[in-house]
Amino acid sequence: MKFKTWFAGLFAAVVLSSLSGCGYNDFQRLDEQTKAAWSEVLNQYQRRADLVPNIVATVKGEANFEQETLTRVIEARAKATSIQATPELINDPAAFQKFQAAQGELTGALSRLMVVSEQYPSLKANQAFQDLRVTLEGTENRITVARGRYVQAVQAYNVLARSFPTNLTAKMFGYSVKPNFTVENEAAISKPPSVSFDKPAAPAAASR
Repeated sequence: MKFKTWFAGLFAAVVLSSLSGCGYNDFQRLDEQTKAAWSEVLNQYQRRADLVPNIVATVKGEANFEQETLTRVIEARAKATSIQATPELINDPAAFQKFQAAQGELTGALSRLMVVSEQYPSLKANQAFQDLRVTLEGTENRITVARGRYVQAVQAYNVLARSFPTNLTAKMFGYSVKPNFTVENEAAISKPPSVSFDKPAAPAAASR
């Protein structure tokens, strides 16, 4: 009986040692890091989404403001928030790409709105709008930082999943390569929108 107990303990030690040597523990650690980094990305995207209604409400008070620009922001937010960003999304390339595209549209729409708002002196003098603008800029910076950390976490995880012999462990335990933010998307986000301005229509002169 003692021999069986000793053998079982030895077998367990060998198994644990082999799992550690083949990268199992590293997969556990990097997978958790990726989930934590993704959670922070979602937090910052939600923070931005929560700002949009206040920004739109403030801009709506500006006479002659481009309705098309506001509509794009509203529609882009609705599209971005309609996608259920579950933790499993980072293991589904198609769903991840759809989520990424929707967030990119909202980024572009908000960027255009901020550029267009520069043409309206009363908005520039509106303290509430300027406070929202500063908050939005800070949030965009947080998004950039969070995305950068997620990219690094996924890169470390994917290298482990693709390298030999840890790729064998990945196949054995179902650790698939995770999708990441694309280079093309990063370039598009960092590029400022191209906007051609028309002067706001002057109010019609009152008939005398």
